[in-house]
Amino acid sequence: MNSKTPQKHLRFISGFTLLIILALTPNLWAVATDITPTISTKNGPVRGWIDEEVSTFLGIPYAAPPVGSLRFMPPEKPEPWKEVRFAIYYGHPAMQLSAGGAAVSFPGITGPALGQVFTSREDVIRQSEDCLVLNVWAPKITPGEKKPVMVWFHGGGYNYGSGNWIAYNGHNLARNHNVVVVTVNHRLNVFGYLNLAELGGKQYAASGNAGQLDLVASLEWVRDNISEFGGDPGNVTIFGQSGGGSKVSTLMAMPKAKGLFHKAIVQSGPGIRGATMKQSTDTAKLILEKLNIKPDNLQALQELPAKKLLEAAVQIQAATPGLRWGPVVDSDILPAHPFDPVASPLCTDIPLMIGCTKDEQTLYLVGLPWWGKLTDADLLDRVKATQGAKAEPLIAAFRKMHPNNSPSYLLSDVMSTSLAFARTVTLAERKAAQPAPVYAYIYNWGAPVDDGILKAPHTIEIPFVFDNVDLAPILLGTDKETKELGKLTSSAWTAFARTGNPNTPGLPDWPKYDTDHRATMIFDVNSHVVNDPMSEVRKILQEESK
Repeated sequence: MNSKTPQKHLRFISGFTLLIILALTPNLWAVATDITPTISTKNGPVRGWIDEEVSTFLGIPYAAPPVGSLRFMPPEKPEPWKEVRFAIYYGHPAMQLSAGGAAVSFPGITGPALGQVFTSREDVIRQSEDCLVLNVWAPKITPGEKKPVMVWFHGGGYNYGSGNWIAYNGHNLARNHNVVVVTVNHRLNVFGYLNLAELGGKQYAASGNAGQLDLVASLEWVRDNISEFGGDPGNVTIFGQSGGGSKVSTLMAMPKAKGLFHKAIVQSGPGIRGATMKQSTDTAKLILEKLNIKPDNLQALQELPAKKLLEAAVQIQAATPGLRWGPVVDSDILPAHPFDPVASPLCTDIPLMIGCTKDEQTLYLVGLPWWGKLTDADLLDRVKATQGAKAEPLIAAFRKMHPNNSPSYLLSDVMSTSLAFARTVTLAERKAAQPAPVYAYIYNWGAPVDDGILKAPHTIEIPFVFDNVDLAPILLGTDKETKELGKLTSSAWTAFARTGNPNTPGLPDWPKYDTDHRATMIFDVNSHVVNDPMSEVRKILQEESK
């Protein structure tokens, strides 16, 4: 399905009208071999299309549009409908925020290669507050069969992104692995995480976590409706990458989410701490000051055009280094930090799979003007700025591991490890102290585009996880080994969703993670298990700062 197809609100249309739409939209005929039977959801009947025995439903509302007086409020049930809703178009993405920063210009064809599967261009064009929708891919529905359900929360931090991206298409995962796949759009940035509780009182108590409550509402929809699509509401796995991984981590610590999912996968996004009330309230004050709105007139903030509110958020974020949108520890919706100082007791029975890529930061660094030009002195200065006295031992450890790396790649090594790997280890350690099993991985496969300049960057595992390697030939190549790794990776993810154990034929035995052995699956052409990978670096980073 091409997300560039013009969006329509196809709420109540006849089968004859749908035939006209299909006739006028050739790309739909290319994928749709039949229209699904009517599926009865709690809110109203829907129909999608069938291709290769996979039923696809796009843009199904799981909550009411959070506009007007519902802006900043907890999600409400959608208005029911009686006539069949043809779910054949992606719904609106949330309002998208991308603040300024260093200009990135990827070399060669790296930019187009990434854009082939990871793009927010359509999200910006079609962004809307009316975004509380989800997409479902379901294998052939067999009476009485209950298939595992995998609910994906997209990346993009808490700033941008949607469940509509090409990389997240669930068709192959559903068809090849007999699981039901759901992707979710929800409120982001200032619309989903503006904490007005201390400024506006009880009415706005949930405003700082509205976007997170959207995710809860989507899981409630899954609980109430997914059996109609052949899914098992008693076997739901939530998974997400980058910001999506943080969303998963946070849901594991939310009382309202308890019981709505049964397993979790965190990819390159360990959410250890949320924002404090003070941090988030200070951000809200900046927004109000920018818009010249007094705290006793928050209704004016709800009546403001969405684009004007977004513009204020963009300007504030660009002018405020370190500002981050995201969940707020408010003693109620999020009672405590998800994994600090320990794992939330709410997730004690939730099996977890967690990992990162080997070269997370190349995605952000290789397109910067200074890439490839750093000297050893530059490297030391940059690492000292964030690691202090640990800088020299960290650089020495990475030189030992990667003796051929240039200063630019060594900086990427340090940043990738301190920002992703170390935090992944911290979360895994704290979760492993609970009874439910933990499985750890590192994705080590290097993208061949532009002579492998990215190595194994942030996001690289996603096409493999979704069994969508064929959708990214420029980025990933087309060789047999790459396709086989896609089958193996998606098999491990779906095995975990099915049983809570990712072991699958073709992989070596994958032990549970514990602090004695730290067994970690290294995904590559020849996947293998390593105990305590990068142990020297881990020990340096875990040393108490002097």
